Amino acid sequence: MTTRSAHWFGPAGRQGFIHRSWMRNQGFGDEVFDGRPVIGIANSASELTPCNAHLHEVAAAVKRGVWQAGGFPVEFPTMSLGEPLMRPTTMLFRNLMAMEVEESIRANPLDGVVLLTGCDKTTPAQLMGAASVDLPTIMVTGGPMLNGKFRGRDIGSGTDVWRLTEEARVGRMTAADLAEAETCMSRSRGHCMTMGTASTMACLVEALGMQLTGSAAIPAVDARRSALAAATGRRIVELVKEDVRPSAILTRPAFENAIRVNAALGGSTNAVVHLLALARRVGVELSLDDFDRLARDVPVLVDLMPSGRFLMEDFYYAGGLPVVMRELGPLLHGDLPTVTGKSIVDNVRAAQCWNTEVIRTVAEPFQPAGSGTVVLRGSLCPRGAVLKISAASLDLLRHRGRALVFDTIEEYTAVCEDPDLPVDAATVLIVRNAGPRGYPGFPEVGNFPMPRVLLERGVEDMVRISDARMSGTGYGTCILHVTPESAIGGPLALVRTGDWIDLDAPARRLDLLVDDAELAARRAQWTAPPPASDRGWVRLYIDHVLQADEGADLDFLAGRSGDAVPRHSH
Repeated sequence: MTTRSAHWFGPAGRQGFIHRSWMRNQGFGDEVFDGRPVIGIANSASELTPCNAHLHEVAAAVKRGVWQAGGFPVEFPTMSLGEPLMRPTTMLFRNLMAMEVEESIRANPLDGVVLLTGCDKTTPAQLMGAASVDLPTIMVTGGPMLNGKFRGRDIGSGTDVWRLTEEARVGRMTAADLAEAETCMSRSRGHCMTMGTASTMACLVEALGMQLTGSAAIPAVDARRSALAAATGRRIVELVKEDVRPSAILTRPAFENAIRVNAALGGSTNAVVHLLALARRVGVELSLDDFDRLARDVPVLVDLMPSGRFLMEDFYYAGGLPVVMRELGPLLHGDLPTVTGKSIVDNVRAAQCWNTEVIRTVAEPFQPAGSGTVVLRGSLCPRGAVLKISAASLDLLRHRGRALVFDTIEEYTAVCEDPDLPVDAATVLIVRNAGPRGYPGFPEVGNFPMPRVLLERGVEDMVRISDARMSGTGYGTCILHVTPESAIGGPLALVRTGDWIDLDAPARRLDLLVDDAELAARRAQWTAPPPASDRGWVRLYIDHVLQADEGADLDFLAGRSGDAVPRHSH
């Protein structure tokens, strides 16, 4: 087998001399230049990304496995997207990270790649970039944190942040209580331990067939994650020798499996945007409506926050994703190939459930079929919007109310504590200009806080509508990804306070009850907001980002780019 890296390290003349010579300054000898597969370890570790800060330890285990299998591991850094810290939103940079990963892989002497990720956007970004190049690839996610522990009960990242801070706002928790909870929540290495976006995307990468079976849920600090990472290092060398590329695995049926698994998990609404973007990268036809159609007959099997009670540590001990996929059985395409070298059905055949409270059966599910993410259409969202039924209030799924409209999330948060805010339980709160172009970057502000005046009356949820996203750890009757977004003149831009809004989730409808003549008059008066920047990445992003229903990738990044060796520069 002639490896791709041989174009760099194989020649006897000046080209080979240059490439080998500089690598020797790291202590590598002749043996690594003997034609063995060179495995790139794309590491998104960063102390500014707390979820990924431990990935250097994972990389060491991967290297051990690569050496064991006769490969040559080389670790390289990638951009890292820290959801808790980055402003204005990590989603502004997902596509940039994907581009950086793509170009780093293509430009270097690599035969295969192991992707090390964890935090929300790092997982789709790295997979989008690697899939675009289409070299043999496998992913290792960093694993969830251990369960948070606060005064004798489990608390979950994100989900309990929203819950506890709401209680503190109305005096049901003291500042000291809240400070204590803060120290109890994130008590180990790893990403969010709820079924937020990080856990969801880790599970979906496994469901797609791009991670080793059973890997998504292993806690970050569990020794079995290091063993899994070493096994991944061994397996990527085999994938190179077998020439198994993402294009053989990331097929339309694989995406259908991922959509159904997401429904069974009660997974994050962010999965919709990321799977749509990934599908465009690999040339798979996937639409927003597929997420509704394919999930309608799938019950929620997993009782995890934010939809339920348990956390990822419990999910792993209960048997993890293989149990869910085995239980879904005929709802999945079981004969698909995966990076293990076996089919989906063979990977999960021996899976056993050790806690039926955490992982339920199809016959006795946690929530009935159709309780995952649904897609709404109507005059307010002609190209779609999404709502996570499992995290919403059932009594609000059919609702008619008058709109209270805010042009920015900052405008709303400035007044949400106001005791005189003109709002009641029937009001429909609307925040706009938070879409891909409008913010810019499509932030996770869609589960904006409840007005304090309602919390004090005991009202804990209301219909909230935006063109934003919601944290996967969030909950509430939050309608998200309204498309077209308001910043490009979608109907959301035309709503005025006092307009009637009609939600009928069972019928998949969301309508603005204003006649066409009035809307035409408003449109004639509407002007687009100025762009947030006229230079750099933000300008490029604004000019080329697609809408939410197309995955919010850049319009010129559709399709694979390939792994053609760059022209010599020396």
